[in-house]
Amino acid sequence: MKKIFIVFASLGVLACGTPKLVVTNPDNSNNNSRDAVVKDGPEGLKANPESMASGPLKTYAVTSEAEVGKIIGFLASDELGGRDTGSEGIEKAALYIENHFKVNGIAPYYQSYRDTLSNYKDPAFNVVGVVPGNDAGLKDEVVIIGAHYDHIGRANAVKGDAIANGANDNASGTTAVLEMAKYFGKNKTNKRSLVFALFSAEEKGLLGSEHLAKRMKGENVNLYAMLNFEMIGVALQDKPYDLYITGFEKSNLAEVSNAYSGGNLIGYLPTAKKYGLFGRSDNYPFYNEFKVPSHTYCTFDFTNFDFYHKPGDEVALMDMSHMSKMINRLAPVVEGIANGAKEELKMTKD
Repeated sequence: MKKIFIVFASLGVLACGTPKLVVTNPDNSNNNSRDAVVKDGPEGLKANPESMASGPLKTYAVTSEAEVGKIIGFLASDELGGRDTGSEGIEKAALYIENHFKVNGIAPYYQSYRDTLSNYKDPAFNVVGVVPGNDAGLKDEVVIIGAHYDHIGRANAVKGDAIANGANDNASGTTAVLEMAKYFGKNKTNKRSLVFALFSAEEKGLLGSEHLAKRMKGENVNLYAMLNFEMIGVALQDKPYDLYITGFEKSNLAEVSNAYSGGNLIGYLPTAKKYGLFGRSDNYPFYNEFKVPSHTYCTFDFTNFDFYHKPGDEVALMDMSHMSKMINRLAPVVEGIANGAKEELKMTKD
């Protein structure tokens, strides 16, 4: 995630200011029940209970703890040296991503998988693949599934370790994109075209996504939505939802996501709005260029992970069970959005 300047001592105050959630089953003594339907969000933008079931969330068998562990274990290994943009380590990550695309039936989006950045001084590139849509009426609409695969390289040493491995930030999001690419590459159940984009130079100021957004805008791409994944390696605590999206109030993505998940998968995190997280990850350049729903799904809430941009962001701290569940629960959401009716997903009027 792009650098965030925050005084963490203020978090206790923020927690006290969080609005109380209103559940539709007020007699349930456990308001944090996984199956509770929560009308959660700014006034007028609350999830529609009629569109959600109160039973278990829908899930696909996309990945497993072992598969997730293998991918994130490589991407966040010391061998890759923190995946700084332009480094030998990020080159190894790119080769790994390209191979994952090849073996799982993901075609290059351009002539090759590599999309060279025009806005960075050293050679750097995004890695971009596509699964074309299978519906004549919808295949020209594009849904981007994205995450940044770079990190900061090195940080101030802690106990002799200076490698900022970036397991949570953002090998976790990259893993989610790769495993969803695997699912759609093999099953090809998407009516709209799915572009799987792994961005470089996010940590340099969202440069990879800015480059691709401007390029695609210049090519008159018909972008329907941009779904970004960032820092999903550890679970939210004491929340009645599994993930939040940034920019909750800017579109109906949360409501649509919950409808396709069969429950309250996505919630509203006031802290995300307070710190402007909507503008701090790779969703933002696509919003700027296309003005279509472009959001980041995340489980980092400033209280559940202490090693942001530090050498301690290691694979050993990642919750593989949580990650595999999130990917398996998000796949039906991505499939639903890819196959939904025309203009089902839309921006909210100001």
